[in-house]
Amino acid sequence: MMNRLLLARILFPMPVPEPFDYLIPDELAVTVGSYVLAPLGTRKAVGVVWEICELPEIPEGRKLKQIIEVFSTRPMSKPQRKFVDFVGKYTCTGAGRVLRMCLAGEQALAPSPQQVRLTKGSTWPDQASEARTRVLETVGGQDWAPGELAKAAGVSAGMLNALVKTGGLIRQMHDVDAPFDVPDPGQALVQLTPSQDIAAKALVQAVVTRKYAPVLLDGITGSGKTEVYFEAVAEALAQNPEHQVLILLPEIALTQDVLARFAKRFGAKPAEWHSDVTGAQRRRVWRQVAAGQARIVVGARSALFLPFANLALIVVDEEHDSSFKQEEGVLYHARDMAVVRAQGEQAVIILASATPSLETLQNAAAGRYAHLVLPSRPGISRLPEVSAIDLREHPAPKNRWISGPLQQAMAETLAKGEQVLLYLNRRGYAPLTICRACGERIKTPHTDAYLVEHRRTGRLVCHLTGFSMPKPDKCPSCGVADSLHAVGPGVERLSEEVAQLFPEARREVFSSDTTSNPAQIRSLIQRMESGQIDILIGTQIAAKGHNFPKLTLVGVIDADMGLSGADLRAGERAYQTLIQVAGRAGRADLAGRAMLQTHQPEHEALSALLARDRDRFVAAELFIRQQMGFPPFGRLAAIIVSANSEQKVIRAAADFAALAPAASGIEIWGPSEPVFAVVRGRWRRRLLVRSEKQTDLSAYMSDWKRNFRASADIRIKLDIDPYSFF
Repeated sequence: MMNRLLLARILFPMPVPEPFDYLIPDELAVTVGSYVLAPLGTRKAVGVVWEICELPEIPEGRKLKQIIEVFSTRPMSKPQRKFVDFVGKYTCTGAGRVLRMCLAGEQALAPSPQQVRLTKGSTWPDQASEARTRVLETVGGQDWAPGELAKAAGVSAGMLNALVKTGGLIRQMHDVDAPFDVPDPGQALVQLTPSQDIAAKALVQAVVTRKYAPVLLDGITGSGKTEVYFEAVAEALAQNPEHQVLILLPEIALTQDVLARFAKRFGAKPAEWHSDVTGAQRRRVWRQVAAGQARIVVGARSALFLPFANLALIVVDEEHDSSFKQEEGVLYHARDMAVVRAQGEQAVIILASATPSLETLQNAAAGRYAHLVLPSRPGISRLPEVSAIDLREHPAPKNRWISGPLQQAMAETLAKGEQVLLYLNRRGYAPLTICRACGERIKTPHTDAYLVEHRRTGRLVCHLTGFSMPKPDKCPSCGVADSLHAVGPGVERLSEEVAQLFPEARREVFSSDTTSNPAQIRSLIQRMESGQIDILIGTQIAAKGHNFPKLTLVGVIDADMGLSGADLRAGERAYQTLIQVAGRAGRADLAGRAMLQTHQPEHEALSALLARDRDRFVAAELFIRQQMGFPPFGRLAAIIVSANSEQKVIRAAADFAALAPAASGIEIWGPSEPVFAVVRGRWRRRLLVRSEKQTDLSAYMSDWKRNFRASADIRIKLDIDPYSFF
């Protein structure tokens, strides 16, 4: 009797159109979802078995290679494989590129590396030498790495080896990557307010049913949304010892606070996943998530692609935040894809925000999402009083940016021993450097972006490409010395002004330049919480989720920033940011206030914020979107064509536009020159596509791109649901 020929279709983490076929050797136990090693060209590559089928015989003319190895890791689940396929089709990038985001390297697929540990043995001499006695006293009831024990006891490695031989010490092998601590869902229960309790019970009931259930948790700033969704987390953990929970956050800065709150609430620190996690830590998290031993994961958008064994609950905190949109590689929105993954896993998903996105609010209004509202802050804490400073009536002094009314409010706040936050979403010292002699505006080489002066480091930096250079002492265009002049304020320049106005105040700058890693963020937050900072000057990183008990005044230096532009979400984004930053004030038992410096207090977003009338602003924005057929009532896709010369990109963009498939309900705008026409030496053109809500825009865009035959130096990038319009 002939052996069956089993064929495995293997998807590799690379931009390939479909899985490749391989024979399964009889001696290997391969299932759908297995992580395998297989020959690929002249090398070996890790892939995932996407499908298995039986062949009566090898087709004539085909030479099929065999799988080399099967990893012992739990196979990728069917829901995750379907999720990978969906994201690949939706983003028009293919499943292979999405699979790359699901893997953490071949080392993560192997069991944890092991290390030697020493513990106290049962046979210890009655009369031990002084050195051996030190070892005995040092080792105690713990286990030690040999080097650490030798150093702590002040003995040689040879001494430890001798003790191992006599039974005084026991040598054991331990996994380097120990399982994460098991959270206790019954620990540290808090007293919820009536409105929090109602919302928490609704979330708990959704978790009890264990089926796909999207819920919008809509609470004003400081209303205790985290404590409410903690109850859903506790229920998911208590319901089944194999259940896992994913908390998505938009910023590393928020991760640190949430990790501490989780540890306090559940007695165990969650697994952490974001760009600042080391390679070894990432392999540990990936391995433990796949094994079902990491019960809670707190992470950035990429955590959505981890290999969860039994995902019961997803929380997208600050769901409105544009940081959830991935702008490089596979272009996806983590909030939207989290909803897709929750549906595939039959999991509950909670979208939490004080300023929900219009898309989420519309889904709630249409009944697709449940809508829970937290209308007040717990205890005696109240929302801050928000007022506008009309800069037409109260202009700041020349070359200054703090108006008289804001300066007076700052002085009053500091006199009471309270804290001030000044918000300006511009990093560095000045956003523009200009030559007074010839008028040259210093730009990034080969890019249409202005260089930002960072006086703290003495460099000019491009925040679009990352290019930086020392600030020259003469104009690179005309050669005149000492002619370069800083225009406009950044947080560093604002800090200089604060030092002149309040020389005795302790001030710090909070931006991604001054706090570039979690340890620095945690340290600054602790200094702010303990009252070691009087005035905090911050960018957007300071506006998100922080709770500073003594912060009672927020001053927004430029409330007009972001209110206009080509971005269809400009007004919505500005409104959300101002609500969030104003909400940092008065979060404990002290009354807070927020003052917004503006040249246009009558703007719809600002007037709605001042009137505390979110519904009016949302209704007006939705009306405009509906009239234009923009999201959430229609769909958008962007096309970015780039080439190594302006002539080539103009021709390529026109050729691409001419190939647009004919379809009803589709509008195409462009090609046009974007805000940044040149980036890293490549010329760019953009097209924008609008379709009806029911149109499969991803399929349309894929068909369009498939018909275009570009030369090697032409690149076409498709962005479904674009958030960036530069």
